[in-house]
Amino acid sequence: MAEKTTLPKSVFAVEVRNHELLKLAYDAYLANNRLASATTKQRGEVRGGGKKPWRQKGTGRARFGSIRNPIWRGGGIVFGPRGNENYTKKISKTSKRVALRQALTVKAEKVLVADIKTTGKTAEVAKFLKDNKLNRRILIVAEKTEELIRATNNIQEVLLVSPMYLNVFDIMNADNIVIEPKALEVIESWLGGEK
Repeated sequence: MAEKTTLPKSVFAVEVRNHELLKLAYDAYLANNRLASATTKQRGEVRGGGKKPWRQKGTGRARFGSIRNPIWRGGGIVFGPRGNENYTKKISKTSKRVALRQALTVKAEKVLVADIKTTGKTAEVAKFLKDNKLNRRILIVAEKTEELIRATNNIQEVLLVSPMYLNVFDIMNADNIVIEPKALEVIESWLGGEK
């Protein structure tokens, strides 16, 4: 079992007046990972429609020059996505750090500070998680070593993240967070300096 460690208050006990910034940082993470892969064809790109469907006058019907007109079924799409949309949301560095502190404060009760000793075997990490009664989605914050990567890669719902790559999305989606003491020092020096 891991020993209880006092978490730095400058990072894990900040006042969260509202969750707007937290929501913005969460949405920004999703938006910045979004691929603009949806594309639609305009009338000039849809196959067919070279021949005028009927003559201009005398039929009593409306005039049409192509069956690929946007108002026809099977025609082009007028204002559809073109694959060059920019969905990114920008957040300042300061706001990002504040949001991270807020997220860590919200999840402070679920944080466990412990050293994960492993030789690269999955069973060792699985035993550590079982001994500490950690289940469901687990976020491990530690310096990535080859052994730790190999040991955690094959465990379902376990995510290994370097301390400097922490983000609001991973923190908020984790049911339990395991932070190594060295990683905690990095987080404190990175996030704890600002008031």
